[in-house]
Amino acid sequence: MSAQKRSSSLAQLFALALGAFAMCPVLQAQHYPVGVEGILGGSVPPPGVYVKDYNYIYWSDLYKNGPSDFSAFAYVNAVRPIWITELKILGANYGMDALVPFGYKDIEIDNFGLNDEHFGLGDVYFEPILLAWHWKHVDLAVGYSFWAPAGNYDEKEPATLGTGAWGHMFTVGATWFPWEDKSWAVTVLNRYEINQENDDTEVTLGNTYSLEWGISKALNKTFIVGVAGYAQLQVTNDRGNGVTGDPDARPSVFGIGPEVQVVLPAGFFLSVRYAKEFATENRPEGNAACLTVTKAF
Repeated sequence: MSAQKRSSSLAQLFALALGAFAMCPVLQAQHYPVGVEGILGGSVPPPGVYVKDYNYIYWSDLYKNGPSDFSAFAYVNAVRPIWITELKILGANYGMDALVPFGYKDIEIDNFGLNDEHFGLGDVYFEPILLAWHWKHVDLAVGYSFWAPAGNYDEKEPATLGTGAWGHMFTVGATWFPWEDKSWAVTVLNRYEINQENDDTEVTLGNTYSLEWGISKALNKTFIVGVAGYAQLQVTNDRGNGVTGDPDARPSVFGIGPEVQVVLPAGFFLSVRYAKEFATENRPEGNAACLTVTKAF
């Protein structure tokens, strides 16, 4: 691969799609915080070693049909090493990655006198299977990943950082480049998360489908701008002896906002994304921002 082609492919690393860091979303117990990937999200970089540093911030003061006087803030920093190998499987490059997140979460509900905050380790994430294809106008990637419940969990503390359960996720992502110069791109990223039972609560959370998408334009070799959005919907009911409330009250959320990516010297890449949430059901509605710094070795 020429240096020019490699530089173009490396720029796609900003939204490496097959995997995510483990953070317990606000007042929910799914592992995957939708919205951490955006434009070029269906593309995986060429063979090499990479390190991504995620800085994810979420804040909200609205919970429709939920508690009033509600506010929440969460910050997660997660470092993720990634290895894409030269090994070919069905014509795709094989890769793997792992991630250990640390975060801070603060939840307040004045009407109930609740003010709970925690800082510490979240659930640990592993992606042992990552396959990536690169064709003339399309990139395709598929993967399998899982979380181990390493983070601290307490069912009586809503700001706890762990989920108390193992989780599995299957991912399919694709990026379409309509023209040969690949300056325009349309990407979609599909994830399906399957939760296992929390032994403390005897509850198995319903499965969740997440969709992330983006439309982008490369202005030059340094700057890429675009619009990114997402949807996340719980598609099956919670189940188990510990389920309380309406089992049909499944959480859902949508979000949209701008994104800018910058190619920096010495193999560094920067991505900044913001999303405003809307049309939520049975969960908070707020704002999400993500600053990601990537180093290619």
